[in-house]
Amino acid sequence: MRCKTSDPVPTRGHSPPGVPSCGQCTHAAGPRASPSRAWKERSQVPACSSPTVFSLPAGAPAGRDLCLVQAVVLIEDAIQYRSINHRMDARSLWLCRWYYSSTCQWVLSLTIFLILALAFVETPSSLASTSDVRYRLAPWEPPCGLTEGLEALCLLVFTADVSVKGYLVGWAQFRKNPWLLAYLVVLLVSLVDWIVSLSLVCQEPLRVRRLLRPFFLLQNSSMMKKTLKCIRWSLSEMARWALGWALDLRAALSVRQDDGPDRERLTYFRNLPEALTSLLVLLTTANNPDVMIPAYSKNRAYAIFFIAFTLIGSLFLMNLLTAIIYNQFRGYLMKSLQTSLLRRRLGTRAAYKVLSSLTPQGVGVKPQDVLQVLQKVQLDSDHKEAIMEKLHSRDALLSADEFQKLFDTFDKRVTKEHPPRPEYQSPFLRSAQFLFGHRYFDYLGNLMALGNLVTICVFLVLDADIRPEDRDDFVLGILNCVFILYYLLEMLLKVFALGLLGYLASPSNVFDGLLTIVLLNFLHKWDRRGHLEPLAGDSGASSQMTMELLFRCVDGEGGLPQHPRSWFCT
Repeated sequence: MRCKTSDPVPTRGHSPPGVPSCGQCTHAAGPRASPSRAWKERSQVPACSSPTVFSLPAGAPAGRDLCLVQAVVLIEDAIQYRSINHRMDARSLWLCRWYYSSTCQWVLSLTIFLILALAFVETPSSLASTSDVRYRLAPWEPPCGLTEGLEALCLLVFTADVSVKGYLVGWAQFRKNPWLLAYLVVLLVSLVDWIVSLSLVCQEPLRVRRLLRPFFLLQNSSMMKKTLKCIRWSLSEMARWALGWALDLRAALSVRQDDGPDRERLTYFRNLPEALTSLLVLLTTANNPDVMIPAYSKNRAYAIFFIAFTLIGSLFLMNLLTAIIYNQFRGYLMKSLQTSLLRRRLGTRAAYKVLSSLTPQGVGVKPQDVLQVLQKVQLDSDHKEAIMEKLHSRDALLSADEFQKLFDTFDKRVTKEHPPRPEYQSPFLRSAQFLFGHRYFDYLGNLMALGNLVTICVFLVLDADIRPEDRDDFVLGILNCVFILYYLLEMLLKVFALGLLGYLASPSNVFDGLLTIVLLNFLHKWDRRGHLEPLAGDSGASSQMTMELLFRCVDGEGGLPQHPRSWFCT
């Protein structure tokens, strides 16, 4: 059985006539497509005739299985704002879903992290146990072949990455994508340089592949790609700004090279290149008095030039540069959002065309088919449940507009209901619950955290010249104990006011609670009788407890940007 092919969407340019096969599905919203081009150059809907390797309900025909899987992949592309310019046969769809799975992407991110982290252990190593040069030991030098072996594994992962991407988009699109071509060139250069390193037993004077490692992060980050593209678009405007800045440096052209008594004045203005560099330092950095003083000591009239130059440069040219960059980024952001929206609509429209081919009339989509597709889509449970609730209440076929509006739920933020607070009968307990659940109680905790931070900083400054084993941390230990007990009391009162489920519903409260429990581990070990051995003979435990207290101001999770104690750390 073949799924009926729906009417093709009008195409332009070099699109082949007729209906493409499942492995030839193309569209023009590729990596370099502009928003208008992405909207106009739509693809024809592929026929669902290739054999499928996916397991769907028993007895379902192979063509129906392929149509459902194509819809799953297209919807996932729409959710992630990905291009649908890839193969659409059964094996390619399986490979596409596997490549964009969370496990595969996690392995790729870990590989990028490892290859960038090699710089800390490779020769010359910058990895040290302390930043104090008085106590720094010789860095560990890895043997030849250890880091090279890890790098070889990373290069193999990147080779598999570019191979999968090249296979999915096809050779024709691969040649048109400069990022993929650069990816392949960087891999080849890195592999050749890696072979040279092993052949010379790690004694080569220069490793070119180290300079190319940031490209792997750049290539796999869409945000960095957008930033570079925006900078490229801003070069013409920045060139005009550079011309104005060069005119502002016209005074440097009159600098003449003298000897004798003018040597001090010409410390920063000996010749034209040094004069340009000095004036740039004067304009952009805070140590501009170093540039002014030698000339000012010769003649105070030079202050007029420096004041005029600084006013023109700082108040006009630098603000103009900031305005240029802001304007370009704002314009590119709008275009980027428009492109992302069009990609989502294009993917959703293509999924609708595929699913509508399953109906006898070729118009409309059955809600049961959409539910079957959503069960396989990699989507967060909140949005999936919201869409399923809308589908369960419908029996009629979904039109194109209704199908599009159905997936507009992706753009909405799902707000979870906060667990209800416990109810107390006593008026005193209700008043206490209101008091300890109020935001002013959080402000009090912020004030205590600030006081804790100030006391730790003061003691660290006072003991900066004392060796760690000779410090008397008795007073600091007393203060730390007071703050730890307050944190424990604060945690218990919040549990009383919000309830256990309400307390655990906030990631910031969970972070505070876990950190308080860790600090209690140091509290019961603290020896109140010993001044020089505050933590049962462990000289490093006191420093560790101090760092844990400082860590209370650190936002430890990506979901804690609004945590009140993170205000003191910004």
